[in-house]
Amino acid sequence: MAAGSVYKQVSEITRDYLGPATDRFLDRQITFHLKKDPHLLTSEDIPKLAEWVKVSIAILTDDRSMVDEFSNRINSLVRQ
Repeated sequence: MAAGSVYKQVSEITRDYLGPATDRFLDRQITFHLKKDPHLLTSEDIPKLAEWVKVSIAILTDDRSMVDEFSNRINSLVRQ
């Protein structure tokens, strides 16, 4: 998977949950936790990103099934 396409795929999934806040949320997660430019995201980064997304979203909601679904969908990108 090409770097830019990984970000695009993660963004499409995230948009289902966060709507217009998607880019800001993802850019912060990737820049702060993965220490890289968001558009240089690779499939190798997905497991770590999925874990940080799970932690961050869990702070915002008590809906554990949604949090798990969101994280699982991101993780599924490495299984394609």
